[in-house]
Amino acid sequence: MAAENADVVARHRRLVRIALGVWAVLIYAFLFFPIALLVLFSFNANRYGTFPITGWTLDWYSTALSNYQIQDAVQTTLQVALEVTAISTIVGTAAAFPLVRSRLPFRGGLRVSLTLPILIPGLLIGVALLSWFTNVFNLQLSVETAVVGQSVYVTPFVILVVAARLEGFDRMLERAAADLGANTWKRLRYVILPLIGPAVLAGALFAFTLSLDEFIITLFLIGNHNTLPIYIYTQVKFGITPEVNAVATMLIAASLSLSLLGFASPALVRVARRRLTGRAA
Repeated sequence: MAAENADVVARHRRLVRIALGVWAVLIYAFLFFPIALLVLFSFNANRYGTFPITGWTLDWYSTALSNYQIQDAVQTTLQVALEVTAISTIVGTAAAFPLVRSRLPFRGGLRVSLTLPILIPGLLIGVALLSWFTNVFNLQLSVETAVVGQSVYVTPFVILVVAARLEGFDRMLERAAADLGANTWKRLRYVILPLIGPAVLAGALFAFTLSLDEFIITLFLIGNHNTLPIYIYTQVKFGITPEVNAVATMLIAASLSLSLLGFASPALVRVARRRLTGRAA
């Protein structure tokens, strides 16, 4: 009798977990439904970019890509994203080492302070840097000031990714390399960087993705230039058009692709390394 009651209770708990999981999936799908609708409207032949769906076309994509304003915004966005990725990857990787390996008495507080920009609203970061550049240094707002602002926000993400990999790094490998005569530079080049390379690559991809999508800080600091998110914002103020739907869809696709590549990069690097090792053997 007790065994039957236990089976009934276990079955009931499984049903409850399944029901909660189904509800969670439905709620999550409902929250993402507007994004799916935006993608759907980007292929809609209706020139108003909304219902009803009068047909299917790719004309809005070709129109958007031939727009010189969009071309300029894409060029500026890629320039900023590449510079931010380079700065945040180098600075974030270098900062991760002392955070993990140093014996500072307030290492935990230092880690919190370096990752604080993640917790601070982008509005405050943008206003603070705007006042810093214009009132203290009297600088003209430009692409470079936007790069600095985005780097402040993006670098902590790289620090967290690389630091997490360093936490699980086997220090015995470095000691073995040192016993074999490798100096600091050789240990870094041939032992440390190859092993933390997937984490550095993932951090770089996340930095590039975050820079592509960043809007608030960029709006305060880029001056007269436009990035793709800012262009979309300026166009939405006058109404959502099919071209805006197409541009937003391309931005979503680029962000999702880079995010997936960031998650998959460690496995891809391991597979490539095994293949190269197999060919060498």
